[in-house]
Amino acid sequence: MIRVLNIVDTISSGGVERRRLSLAKCLDPGRFELKIICTNAVGPFPAEFSKYGVEVIAIGDLSSVFDLKQHRKVMAIIDGFRPHIIHGAVFEGVTMAAVSGFWKRVPVVILEETSDPQNRSWRGDLLLKLLCLAADRVVGVSPASVTYLTGRLGLSSAKVQLINNGVALPTYATKADCAALRERLGLTPDAIVIGSVGRMLSDATKRFSDLIRAFALLVAEGHNVRLVLVGEGPELPRYRDLAVELGVASHVVFTGYQNDTSAFYGIFDVFSLVSSHESFGLVLAEAMLHRLPVVATRVGGMQYIVEDGKTGFLVPKYDVAAIAEKLRLLCTDAGLRAELGHNGYDRADLHYTEERYVDQVRTLYESLYEQKVTKSSRL
Repeated sequence: MIRVLNIVDTISSGGVERRRLSLAKCLDPGRFELKIICTNAVGPFPAEFSKYGVEVIAIGDLSSVFDLKQHRKVMAIIDGFRPHIIHGAVFEGVTMAAVSGFWKRVPVVILEETSDPQNRSWRGDLLLKLLCLAADRVVGVSPASVTYLTGRLGLSSAKVQLINNGVALPTYATKADCAALRERLGLTPDAIVIGSVGRMLSDATKRFSDLIRAFALLVAEGHNVRLVLVGEGPELPRYRDLAVELGVASHVVFTGYQNDTSAFYGIFDVFSLVSSHESFGLVLAEAMLHRLPVVATRVGGMQYIVEDGKTGFLVPKYDVAAIAEKLRLLCTDAGLRAELGHNGYDRADLHYTEERYVDQVRTLYESLYEQKVTKSSRL
């Protein structure tokens, strides 16, 4: 039995915790025993982990890298669980995994860069580089993350490994369910629906404001389009106000948080994500698995997910006119939407599924366990 201790920041509804849930769901419980440490746990995810026999332990916020009280909590859990592998993700999780894993001599330490840290300070870079000294392997969740690790941080390519994020194959809503949802949201059958999904935490990152402004240009031109934004967060009131300011409030639907987004993808005709930076962009893979053409910004991991002109279109970040141009093209050409959507499904099914992700993580766990635990016990 290989015991794996995952350490992350807050467990809520983001991509990092979804990937840990993939591991809990898909790794063989007869071969792997998992436990998760997080700073905080909110929402339905702790109960989801419990379904698969994975304990989630929330220890509270890490006040600094040198928060000895929190490190002692982690070390006490290590003493009780005796993990063979400690796997830290997100800066707080990486910090606790590196420090406590090193101090407690956990055989295998894996750290994971889950962001596209364009604005990380040189001090942050230096700290992460030092923490990576304790790691046997450092995972990048996209080619952009790997470039950051090997380029900006200067880590050895032998230590860094690319494991693209993956998403679960979706459950597809029925035509009846989609028709009912469109009616409930006030969407006429002939309207072209542009959709996006994401947490509205910071417009500096997700840039839903750019998408709303681009959409307003299409409305001003007389196109029969609607914009559906799925998600919530502190920026939501500002987005509502912007839609009113631009005169498109009656054309924009804000759904709030939705635990099950399958029916929403089912009513979209086009999907768009126009973040200023994004380590991966899981919702793009989800949209492609729903056979949707996508419009995304050429940043971070998204520029590797989307094949420009084949599965969708890539545009410069902050370029509202370019976003509108590509949305216009897709909204007025049903054949193009179908072609790009078909290509996108094939690409996502090959490269970005949950099954492929878990297989690669399993292989990493088993190979490092063999090197650091099994071989050592033979000596």
